[in-house]
Parts: sequence; C-alpha cells; structure tokens
Amino acid sequence: MILIKGSRVLDPASGTDSRADLVIEDGVIKEICPPDTFGGRAEADYDQVIDGTGLVTAPGLVDVHVHFRDPGLTYKEDIHSGAAAAAKGGFTTVVCMANTKPLADNEETLRYILEEGKKTGIHVLSCAAVSKGFKGEELTDMEGLLAAGAAGFTDDGIPLMDGPFVLKAMEEAARLDTVISFHEEDKAFIRENGINHGAVSDQLGIYGSPSLAEDVLVARDCMIALETGARIDVQHISSGYSVELVRLAKKLGADVWAEVTPHHFTLTENAVLEYGTLAKMNPPLRTELDRQMLIAGLKDGTIDMIATDHAPHSREEKDKPLTEAPSGIIGLETALSLGIEHLVKAGHLTLVELMEKMSLNPARLYKLDCGRIHEGAPADLVIFNENETWTADRFVSKASNTPFLGKTMTGKVKYTICGGKVVYQDQTSIS
Repeated sequence: MILIKGSRVLDPASGTDSRADLVIEDGVIKEICPPDTFGGRAEADYDQVIDGTGLVTAPGLVDVHVHFRDPGLTYKEDIHSGAAAAAKGGFTTVVCMANTKPLADNEETLRYILEEGKKTGIHVLSCAAVSKGFKGEELTDMEGLLAAGAAGFTDDGIPLMDGPFVLKAMEEAARLDTVISFHEEDKAFIRENGINHGAVSDQLGIYGSPSLAEDVLVARDCMIALETGARIDVQHISSGYSVELVRLAKKLGADVWAEVTPHHFTLTENAVLEYGTLAKMNPPLRTELDRQMLIAGLKDGTIDMIATDHAPHSREEKDKPLTEAPSGIIGLETALSLGIEHLVKAGHLTLVELMEKMSLNPARLYKLDCGRIHEGAPADLVIFNENETWTADRFVSKASNTPFLGKTMTGKVKYTICGGKVVYQDQTSIS
C-alpha cells in the first residue's frame, strides 16, 4: 500500500480542491481520507509513504497527441524513451500518432506499438491511420483496427484533402463510435511550412504558411462533423479564426473537440527570430492576437484539451536551414510547467481547470477510465509542486529540440504513479 499524506487533491470531474490523504492499494485509490488521518492506520503499515505537504495530487495527465517515432525512426525517439519522458512530465496515458515507418495503417504495426507500450509502465495507446498509405484515397479497415486496439484514427502530418473521402471516413467513424483527429493545413495555400505568413516571414524573405490554410479545413471538417454526427478532434489549433469556427460548430451541435499545444499558447511567430528552427512547427506559431484567442478558447471551453504534439528530431536535422529543417518540438517534459506559468499563474485558469484540460477532457474524448480522483478509480496520479522552479536543460527524451531548452520553468513533477506504481520520482523528492 502507498499513502499520500496531506497533499492538495484536485479532481476536475467533481471540482474538488482540498487537502486529503490518499490510500492506494492493488492499483486503485482505495480511500480518500481527511488529512493526516492516514486511513486509520499507522504510517508503518504502508509500503511507501509520500509526504504531500505543500504538493498537489491530480489525476495523471493524458496526452492525446504524441510522436514516439517507433517503429522506423527510433534515432529520434522510441516507445520506451518517449514513455519515460511522459512519466517525467506527469503523463500516465499517451496516444501515439500513426505516422511511423511503416505507417500504423495495419494491424501488425499497431500491435507492435501497443505491445511495446505495455512494457513501459504507463498507458501507451495508439491511433491508426484513416487512409491506406496516408494517401487520402482508400479507408483503412477501421473496424478491424479498432478490434486490434486502435484508440482512434488520424493521418496526422498529412492533411486529408479530398472532401468526399473525409465524408466517407466520418460516416464510418460515426458508425463505429470512434474518433478521427485532423491535421488541418491546406497545402494549396502554403509555400514554406512551419513559419507563419506575416511580419516575421516577410522579414525573413519567405511567404510561409497563412492561417487561411488552417481555417478552410477546420470549417470544412466542422460542417462534415455536423452532418455526420462524427466525433472529431481538431488537432493543435493555432489560428484565432479556427477557434471561432470550432465555437460556432459546437453551438450548432457538432461533436467537435479541439486541442492546443503549450507552445501555441505561450509563443508567437517572433520566436522564430530568436530560436530559429527550434520554433518551427506545423501549424506554425502565429500572432499575439491568435495566441490571445487561443487562451480565450481555453477559458470558455471552446478548446477542450491541451496536447503536446511531442515531435522529437535529431540535432543534425534541426541544424539545417530554416526552410529545410523538419517541423516540430518536444513537449512532454515541459507541458505542465508551461500550463501552470502561462495559464494558472497568469490568471486565465484555475489549477482544477488546467487539470480538466490536461487530464479529464482528453480521457473523455477517448472514453478512457482515468482523469478522475475518487475511491475505486485507477491510481493514475501526478504529484507536483506548483511553485518549485527548475531548469529545462536535461531531458529524458532522446531529443532536445525545443525553444524552452535552458529556460527556468515553474511547477515541477515530484512523482508520477500509474496503476498504483511509482513510475517516476524526482531525485530531490523524499519518500
């Protein structure tokens, strides 16, 4: 048994925010007790006692958008290093994208990812591809892939451009009661990806990627979702106008969910001038107005989730010229801190609301049994100090491609518990 004594316990499902003792046994939360009562037992009766004084205990974080590059690109990341990075960041569940090599458009590759994931200590789920070969022409065997364990479906990285194909995919997703996640960038409007079309791209002498590329596909897919009743996820939303489109779609009754990354609600296109390729991602960082509209979307519930789009690349790849380097940054180990600093301490969200975006709602999207703290619930928990500072200079991930490298962060994970087992412990924590 594990006792977490006297911590501030947050449950986003009930809105609870109060001090309590938690007793963990057989992988579940057995008891939630008044603080310092120890569940009616002596501390010596427990296998491990975690002193939660000054710490916050919340449901383990859930990330619905990660790239672990396994199989095929394991020099960037693999399932085990990615899962370790997730655990350090407080995540107990992650959903991998399908753009592996080979693609996860078949049961064999999907099963490999899931089986390796079972060896990591956290819950590693995976989407399967919507289209065979990511060509956007022929549906995968969605029913068979679901039976093999797919969490949902996405061609993330390759936008689906054919409207009738998208309609067919959503009709099938609605029939199967599953999720399709969409990377919304119409390549017809993009000349150089990863950099916003605007003042910074003008300064760099390139055209870049306008928000229009995102907006037109978000509008299309919101309306198809409304027509079909499909449950869809608008991935890594970056445009303020796209937030408005999602807001309208929800008002009309569409089952549309939206995710935003920490880098999109903390940085603007100006970061490209300071950090170069480390600030290059798809969709790109946009204007301060876009950033403020993203935050407004988080505050009013238009944006349901915070997801990292954890996208590791090698140093050699990111050292290429701006227009040649791959897009994407890592994010699992810095996400919670960025949420605390830029959303909670900035006065936009409460800690409970942040946990709703980082745990409860992602679990709801995929109908997972997590994201809540109550007696009998799985003991998937993160314990953190919301005020402790640390330097983002040593990553468990194989990669370090992030503009936050070397930055001082506020909010530090002390323990991550998954299935009742401690899968990460900060070296400075005392058990």
